Amino acid sequence: MSRFGLEIRAATAAEAPGLATLLATAGHAVDPCDLADRLTTLRDAPGAALVALRWGPPSGLLLWHWYPTLEDARPTAQITTLLVDPEERRVGIGRLLVKAAAQAARAAGCGKLELGVPASAPFLREFCLATGFAEVGSRFARSLRKQ
Repeated sequence: MSRFGLEIRAATAAEAPGLATLLATAGHAVDPCDLADRLTTLRDAPGAALVALRWGPPSGLLLWHWYPTLEDARPTAQITTLLVDPEERRVGIGRLLVKAAAQAARAAGCGKLELGVPASAPFLREFCLATGFAEVGSRFARSLRKQ
């Protein structure tokens, strides 16, 4: 997916150094070599790591997985990581990452997309509500079916 100079695609091991820097801005120190190995392993997992790129190092990262539930015949997709470079926030990068994840999850046969929001991140709650999620207990969820 490409829009306004922003490319969103599956993350590769080549982006590991830039993604390690992005993760460090959120307080998650990860060795770039270890991260490269993890990104390679994720390619065989049920889900994906998506990266947002704008003329330079990665601007954003979204990691999602899917899992079966007893509530629905279709699996549920869950966003476990959503990061946007602090200097590049409020320009639509997070929204486009979520849109790309929803499209990929729908194509994988998932029926719902979830995102957990820590109490320490009220801005993320506002983001979820603005991007079509509804509050369901301690999580936010949105249907992947066309309404």
